[in-house]
Amino acid sequence: MIRPLAASAAAPAPLRELSFARLQVETERRRDGTLYVRPTAALADYPTRITDCLLHWAAHAPDRVFLAERGRDGGWRTLSYAHMLHAARRIASALLTRPLSAERPVMMLSGNSLDHAQLAFGALYAGIPHVPVSPQYSLLSTDFAKLGEVISLLTPGLVFVEDASLFAAALQARVPPDVEIVASRGALAGRKLTPFDELLAASPRADLEAHHAAITPDHIARFLLTSGSTGNPKAVINTQRMLCANQMMLRQAMTFLGEQPPVIVDWLPWSHTFGSNHNIGLTLFNGGSMYLDHGKPTPAGIGDTIANLREIAPTLYFNVPKGFEALLPALRQDAGLRRTFFSRLQAMFFAGASLAAHVWEGLDQVAVEQTGARVPMLTGFGSTETAPFFMAVTPQSSRSGHVGLPAAGNEAKLVPCHGKLEVRVRGPNVTPGYWRQPELTARAFDEEGYYQLGDALKPADPDDLSAGFDFDGRLSEDFKLASGTWVSVGPLRARLIAACAPLVRDVVIAGLDRDEVAALALLDLDGCRRINPLLPADDLAACAADLQVRAAFRQRFVSFAYEATGSSNRVTRALLLATPLSIDKGELTDKGSVNQRAVRDHRGDLIAQLYADPPPADVIAVR
Repeated sequence: MIRPLAASAAAPAPLRELSFARLQVETERRRDGTLYVRPTAALADYPTRITDCLLHWAAHAPDRVFLAERGRDGGWRTLSYAHMLHAARRIASALLTRPLSAERPVMMLSGNSLDHAQLAFGALYAGIPHVPVSPQYSLLSTDFAKLGEVISLLTPGLVFVEDASLFAAALQARVPPDVEIVASRGALAGRKLTPFDELLAASPRADLEAHHAAITPDHIARFLLTSGSTGNPKAVINTQRMLCANQMMLRQAMTFLGEQPPVIVDWLPWSHTFGSNHNIGLTLFNGGSMYLDHGKPTPAGIGDTIANLREIAPTLYFNVPKGFEALLPALRQDAGLRRTFFSRLQAMFFAGASLAAHVWEGLDQVAVEQTGARVPMLTGFGSTETAPFFMAVTPQSSRSGHVGLPAAGNEAKLVPCHGKLEVRVRGPNVTPGYWRQPELTARAFDEEGYYQLGDALKPADPDDLSAGFDFDGRLSEDFKLASGTWVSVGPLRARLIAACAPLVRDVVIAGLDRDEVAALALLDLDGCRRINPLLPADDLAACAADLQVRAAFRQRFVSFAYEATGSSNRVTRALLLATPLSIDKGELTDKGSVNQRAVRDHRGDLIAQLYADPPPADVIAVR
């Protein structure tokens, strides 16, 4: 899910000017309290196929860089729009000779790369669905169980990996022997591999353009797997209509996208809707250039990101909050990086989790130091099932927890539920359902055909709905205390993380049928090292046991508890997790989101410690 939960305090410096639509809506309230919110602006016409955009830019800007990545020599290997179209046509011709279809799609197990992109566009051009799978299912998992579930659900006819040697264990364990494996390099004992270059060398079919022209808006473009933050991953059907309509929604909201082709430096994984549908789609739709960043927002990976940003000045920069937090110290210390980064930056954009106030304010400060103005920080609200753009903020309205108003083409329906307003959406960007899971599909939509996101919103101004809406938590996470008082987990979780910054990356809230709320805290190792620089960079247990870290956490935690206004937002006990969350057990999704329910289920012993009387020494309690 894409949810903004924290933002910057007001700053006196002006915002850099940015062309942006004025979002206007009309509302209708039913007698039962249900509220409908509809944009007054109609959605403009959009292409039939996302590859129509590739055809357009290959004709109008053939030599412009579409995608680039670092080669082994350290230089940039680039693909122009013309080159990508050439590759897509040849690969499409090769794929059409194989027994591939929605029933037997193309599956990519390795991450972002030019070869991955060429295969994806070849599949799109041929009208054969593809599914990018998080590399973590193959590289971090110990039993490959999730990968096995995904392969069983989707039954791929072809599996691609960049390096067969690196993925050998997963391929041997989970890919059936009758499934073709394509690899850019590497070897796999006992299995025949098809070289990726063999697909690239195929001769274009005489009937290829007829195949392409037969692709309709209802054709499945790709399957995207849900993150698993609310259960087991599901294969979300993504149609051509969804991809194309969503890009038009983005351009109509962020009108600056149509004024200058965007330049993006991006690491966000294509196995998720933010990296693929949103960022690759935005680049292609607007004739932009994306430079693949193989760095990561970690101590080991941020160096690559910084090196890329020293060379390539983005016009629009996307990241998750942890990425902005990792980048901020370098922007403060490195004048050359700061000068290049802000030289033509129009806006920044985050999604996936909360952006801490101190990080947002720090970004504002370095932007003002370099340019004299704050660079707009944007975000959106939506899900894999909405392709993902659903609601938008403006540069002026962007603030803590604000999700804005529906984008053109979408309708929002807000239904009273346990004292909150559950949000639902209907529009051309919404999925028709989950592949091979009709029961889940039926439960996902209401009687009027609105997709039920499972989140709650509330008016920013109850007297003026045109002021937009604020995020009000995920309904499935909320619970009642023994007193019958509802605990709104999402907002409470966000406030507790902010109060304990920079020590805490996430928290799991407990208290179902208990007298008080308690929490399991997942420490941020980088934040802990700010308190004690001598701590190891990758030892969670050492951080959880460190006296300086515990004292700093206790101070913040106790202050937060004393500011509470009642039992529903007063957290009285906390325990610092000493072991990492497990992707195999479903505690952690492949993009780093925490599955609250899975953590509570698998760590019942820790929950018991939280509520023991008296509490053990490891529990930090508010007296």
